[in-house]
Parts: sequence; C-alpha cells; structure tokens
Amino acid sequence: MKIFNNNLVAIIILVLSISQFIEAKPKEKFALVIHGGAGTILKKNMTAEKEAAYRAKLEESLKVGYKILSSGGTALDAVEAAIHIMEDSPLFNAGKGAVFTNAGTNELDAAIMNGANLKAGAVAGVKTVKNPITAARKVMEETWHVLLAGEGADKFAEEQGLEIVGPKYFYTERRWKAIQKRKSKEEEKYGTVGCVALDKQGNIAAGTSTGGMTNKRWGRVGDVPIIGAGTYANNETCAVSATGTGEYFIRAAVAHDISALMEYKRYSLIKASKKVIQKVGILGGSGGVICIDAKGNIAMPFNSKGMYRGYIKSDGKPVTLIYKND
Repeated sequence: MKIFNNNLVAIIILVLSISQFIEAKPKEKFALVIHGGAGTILKKNMTAEKEAAYRAKLEESLKVGYKILSSGGTALDAVEAAIHIMEDSPLFNAGKGAVFTNAGTNELDAAIMNGANLKAGAVAGVKTVKNPITAARKVMEETWHVLLAGEGADKFAEEQGLEIVGPKYFYTERRWKAIQKRKSKEEEKYGTVGCVALDKQGNIAAGTSTGGMTNKRWGRVGDVPIIGAGTYANNETCAVSATGTGEYFIRAAVAHDISALMEYKRYSLIKASKKVIQKVGILGGSGGVICIDAKGNIAMPFNSKGMYRGYIKSDGKPVTLIYKND
C-alpha cells in the first residue's frame, strides 16, 4: 500500500509539472502598427467629436488586422486589410478621402512589401482603383514588375478584377474646400495611411497608401510607392511605413536607411528610426514612420506636431495615439 501511495504521489507530481510547463509556454508573438498621417495635428484645433471619430477608425483598423493575425493569418493579409479600413474612410488622405491635385483630380499611390522574400509591388497615380493597396499587392503577386503607374496601373487593376470606381467616388467636401482655399504648406501635411505587421510565423510586412499632398502638381509621385523610401520590409531587420513630406523621404531613402542601420551598424529599431527621422528634419522635411521588427519591437518616431497612429499586440488591447505628447 505504501509503495502504491508513493507511486500515486509521483504520478501526481509529474502531472502537475507537465501542466505547469504547458501553462508556462510562451504566447505566440505577433503585433500590428498603423498610422493615419502626420502633420499639424493639435488638440486645440480638434473637436471632441472629430477626435473620437479618428480614434474609432484607428481602433477598427487595428482590430481587423488583429483578427487576421490572431487566427494565424499572414502579415501581408493583415496589412492589406487594416489599410482597407482607412482607405475607405473619408477621414484619411487615402482612397475615399484623397486630396486633390492642382488640376482638381485625385491621384493615388500605394505600396506593399513582404519581408520574408523581399517581394514588393506598388502603383502610382491611379485614378479609378477603390483600394490602391490591393492593386499594389496584385502587382507584387501577379507580375514580375514592382511599380506600375498612371493609366497602365488603372487598366491592370481592372484586368485583375479589382473594384473600379468613377473619379467622383474620391470626392469629399473637406478635401475640395482644402484645395480651393489653398491651405498653407504646413497645413497640407495630413493623410497618408500605413501598416506594418508581424505574424505568428515570424514574418513581417509593410504597406502604405496615400492621395499625396494637397495642391500637388498633377503627375507628382511621392515616397509611398518608392520601395526603400516610404515602404520597406525585410525579416532580417524591420518593416517600415512612412508619412510626411515625400520628397525628403525619397532623398533620405528613409525606410531602407532604417533597415540598413540595423543590419550594418546593429542599431536597435528605436535608435535607427529616430536617427533617420532626425536626418529628415535636418534636410527640411517633416513626418514620421511606424516600424516593427521580427522580435515584435515597435517604434513610431515623428518630428511633426502630431501623427495619427496606433498598435495592437498579442494581448488584443488596441492603443491609439494622435498628439505629440500622447
């Protein structure tokens, strides 16, 4: 009987040890970060209703991406879906809420990149694609090209079965008034949306979508669809999506420079991203970036007065931020 009791005790201890091991198993790491544009975003100029609307839409975007990642979906799928939410909202300068060129037209750019294999796709100057980020992904997956522009990009999107809309779809009274009043240069820097994500498989991805700058010359292309400037992803380093004065982000090769500092100088994600945004400021540009690495570290530095941004990790708790001191 004593031997039986001793064996029973041993079995109980073994079961408890196994259960503790199972409970102690680390949670699968995944995360998603978004931005909705940077610029002169001050609390004194924001009504409570407008702030609530922005935070609600940012949170919706985060939750859509989280649902995909938490169920084992890819970073690419999460990035595309999260950006769709912002492209379809008139609050942001992408898709439905795109700004007008000096010719009174809407010309949209987008890019997406897979950090697992360095494949990328982008479109520039499209006028009829409802969701440019999806057109960018089609370029990546269905062609051997990286960037399609103008009418060729619109035609390609149509051939791929993407939703095509008339130019009036992109019209919003707010953006039309902005171009009519020809707001100051600083006030124009709103909009661009983007997302970076890490999935359960350890892969990262980046995507960015924009209507460009208010009153831009028609035909102008900014940093967003330029791989290595406004969008970049590499599993070995990080994924980056930028927003701001695109000409400066192109000149500084912002997104790739952050990756290069991590790869060649072994900088941390935060140190690398802050240093590159500092360089943009020295050149005379303003804006910011959102970044994530394969370990789940995130960074969101910016030098403007505000940046719509947010993140969600594996705990499922969305965090939205707007102002400099948030």
